[in-house]
Formats: sequence, C-alpha cells, structure tokens
Amino acid sequence: MWGLLLALATFAPAVGVSLGAPSASVLGLAPPGTTKAPVPSPAPRSSPTEPPAGKENGTSEHHVRIRVIKKKKIIMKKRKKLTHPRPPVTAGPSVTTSPAGTLDLPEKQEPGCPPLGLESLRVSDNQLDASSSQSFGLGPHRGRLNIQSGLEDGDLFDGAWCAEQQDAEPWLQVDARHPTRFSGVITQGRNSIWRYDWVTSYKVQFSNDSRTWWGSKNRSSGMDAVFPANSDPETPVMNLLPEPQVARFIRLLPQTWLEGGAACLRAEILACPVSDPNSLFPEVPMLGSSDPLDFRHHDYKAMRKLMKQVNEQCPNITRVYSIGKSHQGLKLYVMEMSDQPGEHELGEPEVRYVAGMHGNEALGRELLLLLMQFLCHEFLRGDPRVTRLLTEMRIHLLPSMNPDGYETAFRRGSELVGWAEGRWNHQGIDLNHNFADLNTPLWEAEDDGLVPDTVPNHHLPLPTYYTLPNATVAPETRAVIKWMERIPFVLSANLHGGELVVSYPFDMTRTPWAARELTPTPDEAVFRWLSTVYAGTNRAMQDPDRRPCHSQDFSSYGNVINGADWHTVPGSMNDFSYLHTNCFEVTVELSCDKFPHENELPQEWENNKDALLTYLEQVRMGIAGVVRDKDTELGIADAVIAVDGINHDVTTAWGGDYWRLLTPGDYMVTASAEGYHTVTRSCRVTFEEGPVPCNFHLTKTPKQRLRELLAAGAKVPPDLRRRLERLRGQKD
Repeated sequence: MWGLLLALATFAPAVGVSLGAPSASVLGLAPPGTTKAPVPSPAPRSSPTEPPAGKENGTSEHHVRIRVIKKKKIIMKKRKKLTHPRPPVTAGPSVTTSPAGTLDLPEKQEPGCPPLGLESLRVSDNQLDASSSQSFGLGPHRGRLNIQSGLEDGDLFDGAWCAEQQDAEPWLQVDARHPTRFSGVITQGRNSIWRYDWVTSYKVQFSNDSRTWWGSKNRSSGMDAVFPANSDPETPVMNLLPEPQVARFIRLLPQTWLEGGAACLRAEILACPVSDPNSLFPEVPMLGSSDPLDFRHHDYKAMRKLMKQVNEQCPNITRVYSIGKSHQGLKLYVMEMSDQPGEHELGEPEVRYVAGMHGNEALGRELLLLLMQFLCHEFLRGDPRVTRLLTEMRIHLLPSMNPDGYETAFRRGSELVGWAEGRWNHQGIDLNHNFADLNTPLWEAEDDGLVPDTVPNHHLPLPTYYTLPNATVAPETRAVIKWMERIPFVLSANLHGGELVVSYPFDMTRTPWAARELTPTPDEAVFRWLSTVYAGTNRAMQDPDRRPCHSQDFSSYGNVINGADWHTVPGSMNDFSYLHTNCFEVTVELSCDKFPHENELPQEWENNKDALLTYLEQVRMGIAGVVRDKDTELGIADAVIAVDGINHDVTTAWGGDYWRLLTPGDYMVTASAEGYHTVTRSCRVTFEEGPVPCNFHLTKTPKQRLRELLAAGAKVPPDLRRRLERLRGQKD
C-alpha cells in the first residue's frame, strides 16, 4: 500500500551508522550525581561543507572517515569514495561531537529489548510530549517510526514531529508510565513529498518525574553521549545506549539537523519492562495468547520446516505443495487443509488466503503459519468448529507470495527494515500492480453495449500483450495465475500490512487518471458484507479507542472501503481474481506496523484469529449446487450461472458443481451451457446458514444430440428425425 507516497517520498537511502553498546548492569532509578536542571543547550548546528569541484564524469571526490573495529581496537582510516553530487537540500551536515563525547563503538549491535510501541500504537498519543511543534500535524503524536504523511502539504497528518524553527532546545518526550529499562533508540526523518527534514545527531535524557533529568553518559569519558542520527528521511538508524537506564520518561534532544530544515524526527524506543515489587504502578497489560503456537518470525528455511512439521503432525488433513518459484528460485509453498487433501470433492468449495505479496509486510505471513498450526491442533482436539471447516471446504494457505522480498526484509529486522525495503520482488516489481488489467477492456465493451451478448462479463481472457514472452510479468505472478486457473476458488483474502482496514474491488478507478473514485462491482453488496465480516470480528479494528495509523481514520467508514475510493491500483490481484475467475477476493490491511516485533505476534494472533475463521465460513453464504445432464446425470463443466439483476456470472467446475455468493434475498437464477436448453429457476437466500441448494438439470438441444450421434457414427432415431423435420418446416 501507499505506493504513491513511496514513489514520491523515498529517495537514495543511505545506511546510517549505529553506535552504542548495551551493558549487563541495570542502573538505579536515581543515579548518583543527578541534578535538577533545565535541558542542556544543544551543540552548535553544523552546516554543510562546500562541495568540491565536480569531475567531468559527474562524480566528486570526498574523504570519508571510517571506524574499523578489530579486536576492540578502534582504528581510523581514510579512503576515497566516489559519490554523485546531491542538491544542497539533501546534503546533510556532518555531526560534530567533542572528543570527550565520542561514543565507544561495540563490536556488534544486538538490541536486548523489544520496541516500546510507538510504531504499533501501543504507546498512546497522550504519552508523547514535546518542547514545541510547528503545527498539530507535526505534533509529538506524529513522532512515530514509519508513520506516513498525508498528500497535502501541512495537513493534519504530517509525517513526523517537528519543533518550531525558533526552538533553541527542542526535545521529544515519551512517558512509559511504568519503570522501564531503556536500551536504545531508532530514528527516521520526516516523511513528506514536499520537504526534506531530518535530525543528524541527538542526546538522550531520562527522568522518573519529568522534572529531574540525567543524561546517557559515555562510558570512557563520563560526558553526555551524542548519538549520530539520520542521513536521509526514510532509513531507520538504531543507537543502543552505552548503559541501559531504568526510568519512566525518556527524552530525545536533537543537536544538529539538515541545513535549512527543521528538527524533525520519527522514533521508536527499545525498552524492557522491569519488576514493580511494591505495586506502585498499575499493572502493564500482557501481550499474549493461550494457544501453544510458534510465535516468531520465520525466514524461508524456518517456514519450510514449520510447514513440514504441521504436515507430519496432521498427515490426514494436510498437504504441502508448490505452485512455482520466485525470481531467485525459492518455491512458493502452499499448505492445503481438508479432510480429503489433494482432491476436489464435489460440492465442497475451495478457499484461499494469500500473504506476503509485499515482502516487508510480514504479519500476514506469520498469521497464516499460525493458522495452519491452530487448525491442526484443534482438529486433533476435536474442536467442532475447526472440524466442520476442514470437512466442508478445502483451504489453501500461501504464506509467502514474495519470498525474495521477505528475505531482504527479514535480514534487516522488524525495526530497521523501514517502510519500503523488501516490498518488491527481486526484479523490482510490485506484485500488486502486476496482474493483467482486465478492467479496461470490460469497461470499454460495456460502453459500446457489447456486454454480455458479445463480450462476457466474467472469465475475461488474458490480453495478448500479457502472454508474450517479453511481457513484464513476474514469475511469482505467473505462478499465482496458473494456480487460480487450476483450482475453482470461490473465496479469498489477500493479507497486507501498514493500515487497519479491509478494501474490496474494484481497486482501479473507472475514470482514467483519477487518483481515487468510488468504483463498485456488480457484487457491491457481497463485497461489503465480506469486508464487514472481517473488520467486525477483528479486535484491533473494533477497538473504539484506537487512533488512525497514518492519515486516514477508517473507523468512520466501519474500517471498510472500496479500493478505488482509497487509491487506484491498476492490475491488482483482487480485480483480476474477480474478472478472470469465480473467486471473490478482498484485501485485509492487518496492522499499522508492517513488520511487528516478535513479542507482538501473540496479540496480533488474538486480534485476527476469530476474523480469519469467520471469513472462511462466509463461503457458505449464497447458493450452491450441481448442473447435470438430464439424460446421463453427469455434471456439466463450464456451465454459466447468471443471476438476474447482477451483471456478473460464474461458471461450474469440471464436475458441474458451482457456488454463487449472494446476500439474503430472492433471486432468479439461470443455468446455461453450450448444446443445452437454458433453465431458469427461483432461489431464495435466507439469513440462516447456507449455502442454499440450487441444482439444475439441462436437456441437450436436438442439434447437439444430432452432432453427438453423427460423431459416434450412429443412426438418427425416428423421433429426433421427425423433430428436425418440424424445425426445418418452421424455418421455411
């Protein structure tokens, strides 16, 4: 999601330097030497150095100081580095620190504590404070890691906390509300398509009462430590404290920032809870789940191992198969769960969940791995709800559609991956824009009055350009399309992250070049029902006290929105699934944090567990049946099921069975097939759990019977001959 903002706001990320090392000791609540004093004056603001003269090849020569750590000895070296010159607005000043303030470099940065919860919104707005703010949209409540700005310059949802220009001693403060062991800080600059602002260095202070403060000290000199921050607006930079500090409040004090810009930052605090033996503070709510599942992030190897373990634990209801490979050769594994794995049972619908289309949106991946474990465990326990799910439908779980992108994000880690890294596949393709645009040819045919008599309103074929060998189609996309065509899916959800909302087709605006526009499908009622079911059973979406993730408050819409009315997405999987197959699919944005920390996975599972199960159960909504040949009782494949008043048809599977999702009401349903007489009947969908049986028996036309007899070399029966003669007479 947020592809437009990413394309405009993300540029030339530079890797930040991470300094500081954790210590095994924990300091007391009021260290010796603490004084009650105002915030210290910041160091002089650095100015960008004059760029050297450029060379003919468009590069310039800079001397870069690099610290090389070898056996705990710091060596200063110089080397030449060729860099492309940047415009002055993007050239960050050097960070000036006195020799006494220089930090001791650790051999390796290992964050010992999880995030406090600024990005995930566990830290509420009223826990954040600041010395000043340029506007409400740049207030302290916006100083959260990876928060995204709105599209308007200076609106109420800007992308950082920014101090006033005249604020000589700016600070951003977080109240943890309990004694907390602070171990590190992660910062970013301002997310904006209009301005460039980021802090290049800062100090850190602590307090237990927000009045008496002490600073983070350099271990060797004992002076206040100055931490290097960012060199671009998006790349997260982590600094671990030389000594972890136990306190209730933490302050970040910007010391230098981009020349011509403002002191703007987004942050996450690394912090561990500490015991409160005297119960002086309210108990911290625990993040957890009682389900005995593997709550951690799984890379490709670990994911494959876990899926194998689930298959071995429940061999009678599971099957692991691959639908293809990624650009780098990683297999796209699917977990199938059913009482008859490996075969399509007549009358049982096929459903799927797809996650990891954007590799850095990791929560969906873990939720599907947790779901397959949960279904296995509960089936073995005899849970009636799970048993019914596995005996009445065939479930397919694809936890990682973009394994290459995920491996990139996983190597960076949940807090340092940023907003975009790992989003695309290894070729740089956004898979959610990579499916064939079937919307445009359908709408053009509708405008010309060709639908449905000349051009069908369903199962639109792939455009010729899309099937060419040199078409820009990712191998992951091709694999999923073949998967869709091979299995008669009825219902699906595509799991994403970075917001809390369910969006439904159409994802592409009907008006060309419109950035957003309400563009419903003929099945608007069904899609809104499906979306509302997930949003209404998701704990986080139903929290009345939750704040918006970024710049839109979807709770005012019931956490449901038409995709095109949010932002247009040509070539989305949702639209393609609806127009190329029978499958109804929505997108679920699972959380504000795209890559939650492992300690948040149990709570995220509890937030989504019931929603995942309830959504699957919606495949029973509507009508279902079998279209058979009246003479042979054999199922008729590819028969068309049309519902009067809804300009979108579905077709039967190879056994003649079909499923048509519908909201309660009375419908006139028509079944037709080539070579058969059309049959129409009334089918009533009630509020009681379905699906409502709606079967059809079709009779072959005389022409079709004659064609089959002649093909078999048989004689034409007298009754058929007389009927053909009557038909010829009527034509004459």
